[in-house]
Amino acid sequence: MSEKPTLPSDVSNKVGFFDRFADVASRVASRAWFFCFCVILVVLWAPSIFVIRSIDTWQLIINTVTTIVTFLLVALLQNSQTRSDQAVQHKLNAIADALSDLMEQKDQAQDAKELREAVGLEQRESTSHNSAEDTKSDS
Repeated sequence: MSEKPTLPSDVSNKVGFFDRFADVASRVASRAWFFCFCVILVVLWAPSIFVIRSIDTWQLIINTVTTIVTFLLVALLQNSQTRSDQAVQHKLNAIADALSDLMEQKDQAQDAKELREAVGLEQRESTSHNSAEDTKSDS
C-alpha cells in the first residue's frame, strides 16, 4: 500500500529545542539593532590598541571573536533556512498535487501528467491515484 501525501496541515507543529533556538538567533541577527551592536563592538575594540599595546594580540582578539560568531551564526541560519525551504516545498507539492488531481477530474489527464513531470511529483504522491489504487485492490 502506497503512502498518502503529507499536506501542510498534517505537519506537526512540534519543534525541537535547537530549531527554536535557531529561529530566535535568526530573528535576532536580522534586526537593525544587532547590526548596530556589532558596529559599536568594533568602535569599542578599535581604541583598545592603546590598552593592549601589542598589535598582534589586538588583531587576534577581533579575528577570533568575529570568526567564532560567524561560524555559529552560519550554522544557526542554515538550520532556519533549510527548515523554511522544506516547508515551502511541502506547500508547493500539496498545491501541485491538488492542481493535478483537479485536472484529472476535468478529463485533462495529459495536462495532469505534464504538470506532474514538470514539478517532479511522483505518482505515489497523488491522492486521486492512491484512491484509484485502493479501489482496484478492494475489488
